[in-house]
Amino acid sequence: MDVDAEDGRISLPKALREKYGERFELVDRSDRLVLIPIDEDPLEALRAEASGTDKSVDELTDGALAQALEDAGR
Repeated sequence: MDVDAEDGRISLPKALREKYGERFELVDRSDRLVLIPIDEDPLEALRAEASGTDKSVDELTDGALAQALEDAGR
């Protein structure tokens, strides 16, 4: 991985781009930066993930909120 501090860009090796895609969210975890791949079709990925669950919408919402707070370091 190459970082160009002057240009503000990160270059990922081709093998990683092929495996994870071209789009990422950069998350600041205080002690490190984390790249999270973004699906080409985020809505379809969400549908696929939620299709195999028997949880209610409220349970899914609560779980998503808890995960977001954890990701934010809270």
